[in-house]
Amino acid sequence: MAGYSIESDGYSAEIAQTGAGLRAVRWGDRLLTETWEIEPSVKPPLSAGLVLSPWPNRTGDGTFTFDGVTYHLPITEAGRNNANHGFVRMVDWNILDQTGSSVTLGVAVGQHPGWPFDLQLTADYTVGADGLIVTHTATNNGAKTAPYALGQHTFVRVGDVATDDCSLQLAAQKYQPLDPERQLPAGDPVDVTGTDYDYRTPQTLAGRWLDTPFTGMVDHNGIITHRLIGTNGVTELWTDLNFGWAQAFTADPGHEQAYPGRGRAVAIEPMTAPPNALASGTDLIVLEPGQVWTGRWGLKYRDRP
Repeated sequence: MAGYSIESDGYSAEIAQTGAGLRAVRWGDRLLTETWEIEPSVKPPLSAGLVLSPWPNRTGDGTFTFDGVTYHLPITEAGRNNANHGFVRMVDWNILDQTGSSVTLGVAVGQHPGWPFDLQLTADYTVGADGLIVTHTATNNGAKTAPYALGQHTFVRVGDVATDDCSLQLAAQKYQPLDPERQLPAGDPVDVTGTDYDYRTPQTLAGRWLDTPFTGMVDHNGIITHRLIGTNGVTELWTDLNFGWAQAFTADPGHEQAYPGRGRAVAIEPMTAPPNALASGTDLIVLEPGQVWTGRWGLKYRDRP
């Protein structure tokens, strides 16, 4: 598994060729993401930093119907009978372009059992004065209309501040209840008001456990911003309007999912659609032959006022 380093204007990032994985982002010497060692054929802990496509999260029973045809995907989460996180997170992407401050990777999703569609993906990582900017594209190179969704499993941090000493703020007005056994949607999204899922104002992460999709995003001039607030600084994860969902997840030793070297850690995963979107159709992107989709998100550091 090769790795690539880019830097500019005080920001630096490391990207793995496998899964186009975001291995580390730094402002100076402050880590803004959790990091991991690059090891051939070894998945990063908890899929940290990996691109999840052509669907993020879970497809129940691996089954979905699109354009009147029912498809059956390989089951990759046997205990819950789900197809999980698409096809490209452990595939080596091709390097399409590289400069000192940017690297662009691309991969053909390929055809698989239950997936007869021809999608080409790219992920461009650029650092500069505005922090890290990630630009994703998906191109339908096939002759038939194709479904598509995207997520990226981004663990955020504020330097060396412990996760439980941080607060989380999400630009979300709704959360999606999940079936605890299979982690699939159970009913419609619920207004966060008056619930334990109201992160519109910063909430401490101490004692909190999350594995929850959020939606109903509030934007400012077309930008949605989520924040992890530390004792002295803030890591912001922003997205454009294509990412109407975010999965918040806490790695937690108490749930047998510790992040190596950190124990408790938190991910804010920008997603274009919720779990089981292939089956439900909720916010699923539909690409006509030849159509190109583009979405952007990024990370930046701010001093805490």
